[in-house]
Amino acid sequence: MEELKELLFALCAEPGTPGDECAPAKRAARELLNFGETAVDRMGNVVCRMGKRDARRHILLDAHIDQVGLIVTRVEDSGFLRVDRCGGTDRRVLPGSPVTVFGRETLTGVVCCMPPHLTDGGEDKVEGVDQMAVDVGLTGEEAKALVFPGDRVLVRAPQKRLLGNRIASPALDDRAGCAALIRCAQLLQEEPLGCALTILLSSREETGGQGAETGAFALEPTEAVAVDVSFAAQPGVDPAKCGKLGGGPMIGIAPVLSRPMTDRLVQLAKEKDIPYTLEIMGGETGTNADAIATAKAGVHTAMVSIPLRYMHTPVEVVDVQDVEHVAQLLAAYVKGAE
Repeated sequence: MEELKELLFALCAEPGTPGDECAPAKRAARELLNFGETAVDRMGNVVCRMGKRDARRHILLDAHIDQVGLIVTRVEDSGFLRVDRCGGTDRRVLPGSPVTVFGRETLTGVVCCMPPHLTDGGEDKVEGVDQMAVDVGLTGEEAKALVFPGDRVLVRAPQKRLLGNRIASPALDDRAGCAALIRCAQLLQEEPLGCALTILLSSREETGGQGAETGAFALEPTEAVAVDVSFAAQPGVDPAKCGKLGGGPMIGIAPVLSRPMTDRLVQLAKEKDIPYTLEIMGGETGTNADAIATAKAGVHTAMVSIPLRYMHTPVEVVDVQDVEHVAQLLAAYVKGAE
C-alpha cells in the first residue's frame, strides 16, 4: 500500500491541465514501460500495449491524466493576470488561494480577493472566474515579459497523508484512476494473457474527452472500461447518490454502458471479496465512457469509479485501498478474457 501511495503522490505532483499534460504523461509512461510497449501519441495520450496483439478480444482500460486548473486570458498593464477556467475548477475555493503560474518562469501568486470590510455584506458571493485576477507581485512590464495568454495556473496545495489509507492532494481526479491502471498492469505483468490489452491514460477529459475519443477510434478495442472518480459520502450529500471512502469500486450502470460487462464486474467483485457499490445513472455518465462507447462503430463499455471527496478542489481525498481494489477488479476482468 505504501508503494501505491508514493505512486499517487508522484503522479499528482506533476502539473498537467487539459492540453498541457506532458509532465504527468512522461511520469506515467516511465512507470508503464516496465509492463509493455509504451508511447505518447499526438494527442498527448499515454498508450501501453500488453497481451496478445492478434487476439479476438481487445480490452481498453482508460483513465484521464489531465487535471482542472486555470488559463491566463490577458496580462494587464497593472501586472495583474486575468484568468478563466481550464476545466471545471470550483470557483468557491479560489479567492485568496496561493497559485503557481507556469509562464516563461514558474511564478508564485495569489488569487485576488476583496477584504470583507469592503463587500457591503456580499462576502458570501463568489464572482465568476473570468472576473478574477491573479497577483504575482510584478509590474505590468515585468509580468508581460514572463507570462503570456494561454499559460496555465494551478492552485498550490500540499499533499497530505491522512489517517489510515486516506490521502489528500490536488489532481486525484483522475490521477487516482491512472495509478489504478498502472497497478493493474503490475498485477498482470507475469500473467499469460489470452487477450490484447491496451492501457490508455487520456488527455483533455476535463474539457471534452478528446483524448479518449481519438484514442479509442485509433485503437479499435472490442470492449473498454473507463476508470474515473465519483462522489464519496460527506456531510450534505445524499448517501443514495454516492459511494463511501473505503467502500471499494463504484460500478456504473447507465444506458450508454454494457450491462453484460457490468454484470461481469459485479460477479468478479463478489468472487474476489472486493467491496463495491453500484452507481446508477439515467443518462450519460459524464466520463470518458460516453465518448469511448460511441467511437468508430461502437465499443462495449463499462465504467468503474473511485470514491473521492471535494472534487475539483485542491484538497481532493481518496482512500488508497479503493485504488488497490479497482486495480484488483480490473486485473481479474482482464485475466478472465480469452
